[in-house]
Amino acid sequence: MWYQICRYQKELFRCLVLGSVFLLAGCASTLSARVTSFQQWPGNAQGETYRIVRTDPQKNNLEFEAVADMVRANIGPTGLVEAQSGKARFDLHITYDNPVTKTWVQRYNDPYLNDGWMGPAFGGYYGGFSGWGWGGIYMAPSVSNFPVDIYNNTLTIVINDNRANNAEVYRSSAVNQSSNDNLLQVMPYLARAVFDRFPGNNGQVREVQYERQR
Repeated sequence: MWYQICRYQKELFRCLVLGSVFLLAGCASTLSARVTSFQQWPGNAQGETYRIVRTDPQKNNLEFEAVADMVRANIGPTGLVEAQSGKARFDLHITYDNPVTKTWVQRYNDPYLNDGWMGPAFGGYYGGFSGWGWGGIYMAPSVSNFPVDIYNNTLTIVINDNRANNAEVYRSSAVNQSSNDNLLQVMPYLARAVFDRFPGNNGQVREVQYERQR
């Protein structure tokens, strides 16, 4: 009887620990992002041309070119066409990053891995189920705070109109939080998100969610 109870509680606490991790990471089959967009999009832009403007560090940068290809693949909602040569009406700027921040999560301590059945990790108290009936000793799990790295995967697109004195006519940023350093893996979804519901309302903040491709 005692063996069965111990085994059950051990599996329960391990499930609780895993559950806290899953809550942080989110559902593995979907990816969510927060999108913030500002726009003064001109009404006569359909079919106009754009060019991707590179900063000096972005020139001859293979990683940047891979990100630029992802942006190209999702730019359809704008109605713009990439210029093959010469000047374009719109200049498109791409920036991306994944700064890391610290946060704290609560996790149930596993007494079987830490302090044993009667160890201080349990913080036992009287009055629970003892295995022989109610009224015995109940061992309640303790909770500890653990530091976790959070990566803020971010993609920002800025479009300027050369026919309006290079005025900024669209700015959109998509941010996805992850516990892994996986910026390039989520970049296709961020590139989709910055053009989601284009051009949208000025100053709009919204949450988007996509199914992950397997």
